[in-house]
Amino acid sequence: MAPQESIPLAATVLGTIGTVFWCIQLLPQIWYNWRQKKTDGLPAIMMFLWAISAVPCGVYTIVQKFNLPIQIQPQIFCALSLVSWGQILHYNNHYNAIKAALVSTAVGVSFGAAELLLILTLRPLYERGISWPIMTVGIMAAILLAAGLLPPYQELWKRKGRVVGIHFGFLTVDWLGAFFSLMGVATQTTFDPLGGCLFIVCLVIEGGIFVSHGIWLLRTRKIRAAAKAAGKSFDDIPESEPYHVDIPRAGSIAAARDTEAVEVERRGSIALAKERDLEACILPRGSIARDVIAEESSIKRGRSGSQAGVIVTELEVRPSLSGQGVEEIDYGTIPKRPASRKRPGFARQDTGGSLFPGKDPDWGPKQ
Repeated sequence: MAPQESIPLAATVLGTIGTVFWCIQLLPQIWYNWRQKKTDGLPAIMMFLWAISAVPCGVYTIVQKFNLPIQIQPQIFCALSLVSWGQILHYNNHYNAIKAALVSTAVGVSFGAAELLLILTLRPLYERGISWPIMTVGIMAAILLAAGLLPPYQELWKRKGRVVGIHFGFLTVDWLGAFFSLMGVATQTTFDPLGGCLFIVCLVIEGGIFVSHGIWLLRTRKIRAAAKAAGKSFDDIPESEPYHVDIPRAGSIAAARDTEAVEVERRGSIALAKERDLEACILPRGSIARDVIAEESSIKRGRSGSQAGVIVTELEVRPSLSGQGVEEIDYGTIPKRPASRKRPGFARQDTGGSLFPGKDPDWGPKQ
């Protein structure tokens, strides 16, 4: 279709409202990620695909000469998506803050250069009546935008429809931005179906996320009521087990291992095994294991006045007689003895003599 020659006032106003919403759409999610210091449930591929989709979307809106607010939308959308993607790199993939910022900035600069190159290449072709290249770019933008919204549905499937890690303020503002932008396109002199498709895809898929979480709330209303009556959260009661994620994503696994390592360092693996009743931590009967608890006990007893002059032996870990967890067995203490400076003599087998003639062997301090 031909580019827009004149833009009605209503289209400009509605497009401006949509742009304002899309200027702040990801700010609630970015703030939520920063406050939680984690991005579990927010797929990195979602933010990256959204950032990529902004490139052909920006090219399409500029070449088609949409109203100025709608032309600005993809640029802001790309920048905010890359900020959120950088947070995922930092919190889930354990990039340091500087590295995550540099990677996100470098990707943003490369996307901007690609968009500028496409605009300079496709605009002359479109003005000469060759429209299929820009139509192809518009279709690519719609496909990438839709593809970016599919990974959250995988997270919803794993959690039986529950939304985790995605802030509903972000979804609400983003949905409103797409709605008003669609209205801005609809009130232009000529409605562009492909441009409107970009916003319709966003409205439908994000609406599905709202519906999914609403169904989850309806299905778990009794469990959530029981948890509230018990003064616990939904995840802390046994009835919520079917709604937990059995196999978390790589970032979540890394975070769980870090948390467990901190607990082991603070309290010892034996104490942690007792609390969690991990069968993998139960050792065979009679085996000896060094543990942080033994070291802490040694330090405490060494500083105690009533236990001065003793040393602590190892702790044995074996299965509990009750079958629940593990138990520690302390073999007690033995008094310290000064080390002897004399070496015992040894009899020679061929002569029956001693290695130290004229001296009796000394087998340690006399009692």
